[in-house]
Amino acid sequence: MKNLKIAIQGELGAYSHIAANNLFKDPEIKTCTTFEETFKKAFDDENYKIIIPIENSLAGRVADIHYLLPKYKLQIHGEYFLNVEHNLLCKPEAKIEDIKYVRSHAQAIGQCQNLINKKKFQSIISADTAGSAKDLAKGNDKTIAAIASELSAKIYNLKILEKNIEDEKGNVTRFLIMGKNPLQPEFSNEKNFITSCIFRLKSEPSALYKCLGGFATNQINLTKLESFSVKNTFDQANFYLDLEGHLDQPGVKKSMEELGFHTETLDILGVYEASKFRQK
Repeated sequence: MKNLKIAIQGELGAYSHIAANNLFKDPEIKTCTTFEETFKKAFDDENYKIIIPIENSLAGRVADIHYLLPKYKLQIHGEYFLNVEHNLLCKPEAKIEDIKYVRSHAQAIGQCQNLINKKKFQSIISADTAGSAKDLAKGNDKTIAAIASELSAKIYNLKILEKNIEDEKGNVTRFLIMGKNPLQPEFSNEKNFITSCIFRLKSEPSALYKCLGGFATNQINLTKLESFSVKNTFDQANFYLDLEGHLDQPGVKKSMEELGFHTETLDILGVYEASKFRQK
C-alpha cells in the first residue's frame, strides 16, 4: 500500500515510525507533538491512520492513550509488536570519551541505566527519543549523546557509539493501528482475532463480577483488563478490555450482550486480526 498517510507522535525516527515502515510500503508520515494531536489528526481527516504505542513489556501501559480512546473513539484496525532496540548516538566527530550527558525520553533513560551508571553520564529528559536525536544533530556539543533508534541515526546523520544498550533484552512495544472508520474483517476459523472495547460499569454492587461472568460462561479468554479513572472523579472507573475472538462468534456475541447489560457505556473499539507475535 503506497503513500498511505500515517500520523505518529514524535519526530521522524521514532519507534512508531519504524512500526509504520514495517507495516506499510513507503508511508507518508505526519509527525505530531502530542498523542492528542495525533488522535485529532485522524479524527478530523479520515484519510489518515495513526500508529500509537499502547503498552510496553517493561514499562507497562502508555497512560495517556487510555484517556484518548474514549474521547475520540477511533477504530482499531490492527496491532503490531515491535522489538525496541536502544542505541547510543553522538555527533559524527565525537568519541565515547567526550560524552558527559545523555538525552532521551524518560522511559528510554530508565531502560538503559546500566550503561548510564557505568559511564557516569548525567541524564537529560526529553519529550521523545527521536526528538533527542534531532536536537543533538542541530547542536554543536560533542559532550551530549542521545538514546534513540538506528533509524534516527540514519535520518539525522549521527554516529552509533553502542548498539542495543537496553538493560533487558526482549523489550517489546505493542502498537495499535487506528482510523476514524470501522474496518472489521470477516470471521474465519483459520484466523485468530482480538476484540477491544471500553466500558463503564453501572454503580451497583458486584457489577464487575457480574459483567465478567458472561466471558467465563462462554469460555472467552480475556487477554487484557485495565481500569482507569473517569476524568474529575474518583467515584467511577472506565475499563479497557481485549478478548480473544470475533464479534460474529456466538460465544463472543453472548458475552458482549451480558457485558452491555451491566454497563452504563460500552464502546467497541475494533475487531482485528491478532498479531502472529501472540503465538510465540
